[in-house]
This record gives sequence, C-alpha cells and structure tokens, in this order.
Amino acid sequence: MNIIIVTGASSGMGRETVRQLDKIYTTGIDEFWLIARRRERLEELAATLDHKAHIIDCDLSEEASFEKIKLELEMIKPDVKMLVNASGYGITGDFTESDLNKQLGMIKVNCFALTYMTGIVLPYMPNGARIIQYASSAAFLPQIGFSVYAATKAYVLSFSESLNSELKDRKITVTSVCPGPVDTEFFGIAEENGSSDFAFKKFFMAEEDKVVKQALLDSYHRKPVSVYSLPMKAFRYLSMQVPEEIMLKAMEKIKEWD
Repeated sequence: MNIIIVTGASSGMGRETVRQLDKIYTTGIDEFWLIARRRERLEELAATLDHKAHIIDCDLSEEASFEKIKLELEMIKPDVKMLVNASGYGITGDFTESDLNKQLGMIKVNCFALTYMTGIVLPYMPNGARIIQYASSAAFLPQIGFSVYAATKAYVLSFSESLNSELKDRKITVTSVCPGPVDTEFFGIAEENGSSDFAFKKFFMAEEDKVVKQALLDSYHRKPVSVYSLPMKAFRYLSMQVPEEIMLKAMEKIKEWD
C-alpha cells in the first residue's frame, strides 16, 4: 500500500497540503493518513478527498501518540511515499512574560514530535520518497519577542538540511519550508496573550495556498529549502550576509515602532 502521511492535517498549511496533494496524485497513492488532535475536522477534510483517508486523531505533544502511530505502521507496513510534518504552533511575546508551559509545548510539538515522526516513518519510506518539514523564515535569525518559536524552527531547518544530506544514498529528499507570515489560524494562537509583535510582519502576509503550492513544487524538484515570496528570500539573504548583532538591533528598533 502506497500512502502519504500528513501531521497537523486538521488546519492551516497541513490541511491545504492534503487538499493539493489529493488533486496532484491521481494515481499511485492508495491512502492518505491524516494526523491531528481534532477528529471532527479530519473527518470533514476526509469527506472532501478523492483518495481514501485513514484518520489518526492524537496529540503529538504526548509521547503515547507515537506508540499508536508506530503500531499502525508495524501492522500495515505501508510504503510511505511522502511524509509531511505540518504540526506546530507559535506563541509571541517576551519569554519572561509568557506562559512557560506553552513555551515548552512549542518545543515538544515543533521539535520533539517532528523528529519522532520522522524517525518512526523513515524505515517505511522507499528510495526516492520525499519529506516536507514545515519550518519558518523565523529559522533564519533569532527573533525578539518570538524567541522560543524561532529557536524551534532553526532546529527544524538545521535538522532537515543535515538529514537531506544523510539520505542522499536512498534518494530521499527532505525539503524545509520556510515561509514568512501566512494567513492561517496560526496568528490567533500566536497572539493570544495580546501582544502586537506581529504588527510589522503582517505587511508580508502570504496566502496559504500559494505557500503550499510553492512548497510542493520545490519538493518535486528536490530542493532542500523552499522560501515563498521575494521579501522572504531577501530576508534569508540578509540573514546570511549581515551579522546577527546588527540584525537584532534593527529588530529592536522595529519593535519600538510597533
């Protein structure tokens, strides 16, 4: 059985990725495995797909969830043609003024869960398969008022680029998707503490369908990093050319204007 696994499939870019892949793969894929906490949303999505969908409702911040997924993989032994790790969230605001449990939760979901999923799925991926890891342009540079989130996404980018090199012999490509602000439910969660740290960033807001389309295209072309929009590509270039100290001082000034 040939399958595609998508985490975070109940909303945002995870859900949009499922929708677009469903249209792209007219043949060759037998089933989508949809993973997220909210079963009702997964069922609603599954009802719209042309492909058969297998729903696994679980919370990836809990380690027991991975035992459930591992068991299903061991029983069915599918060929996983693509793994998409889209599960994750962010909380904005200064670290000392934020809920510590929510900050730690970001590390669990954005780093631990993504790594765990990748590790348990890779043994079932044939040569030539693909992995898409949703990171963020926040991975390019430390982010004032978004420190833990940016650090988790820097981890995703670093891990994915290294893994992409390690898997070359198996011809498995790992593509890190690093968009800027995207118009999804993410912002409602990120700003729930009332912070306005995103005020400036919202000028660069992108539409999720366009970001996902670019991500899938870059994955198809076996690119290690996918960055949507000229402003974010420019930001990536600047982050590589300008010393971090200068960039951080610039962000301090921008935050004062907000």
